[in-house]
Amino acid sequence: MIGQILTIAALSGLVWLANGVRKIGAVSAGMPIGSRPGTALLLIDLQSVFWEEGPYEDAAKADAMSAILAEVAKAKAENLPIIAVRQEWSIPSTKIIARLTMRGQAIEGTPGTQIAKPFEGLAEHVLVKRVQDAFETGELDELLERLDVGKLRIVGLDFRYCVAKTALAARQRGYAVEVATRATLCVNRTAGDETRGILSSNAVILR
Repeated sequence: MIGQILTIAALSGLVWLANGVRKIGAVSAGMPIGSRPGTALLLIDLQSVFWEEGPYEDAAKADAMSAILAEVAKAKAENLPIIAVRQEWSIPSTKIIARLTMRGQAIEGTPGTQIAKPFEGLAEHVLVKRVQDAFETGELDELLERLDVGKLRIVGLDFRYCVAKTALAARQRGYAVEVATRATLCVNRTAGDETRGILSSNAVILR
């Protein structure tokens, strides 16, 4: 009897964790936005724990930083809103997964979740996301509606995960989406090439 209870508990725990994995990588649908004239620049996960302690090479970071700052300067010159979105794992199952597989990085309340120094103060709006898709909480939907934005330019990291999932979620809602690929970082370049194909097939412009 005790063995059966332990087995059921173990299976329940595995299902719970599997659901957390699903949540992390899911792409939300949202409501169609209709026609909106505005454009915004979206900065994804440019926070200390990823920028300073992540797996990216210094040369790649230097190139990406130059490209990101150029995109910011362009947005400011065009008087476009700049939105930074940073990661905080806060759902119980995703917090456990972050501890098990991500060295505990970016769990809410831990050091390093703040915007990294090279990018401090660049965004007029800073939001927190709970999973890879920045639209998941609904806060980004609301902000973009208030700003009357129908087109997104996206930069940041990681290209394969949070950048891609946010771009796909934006397309699900009807946003026009551009990803400035030089202004992104990607750990796995081979998988990044596959992600390029997925994004292109969903009408995300890569430049």
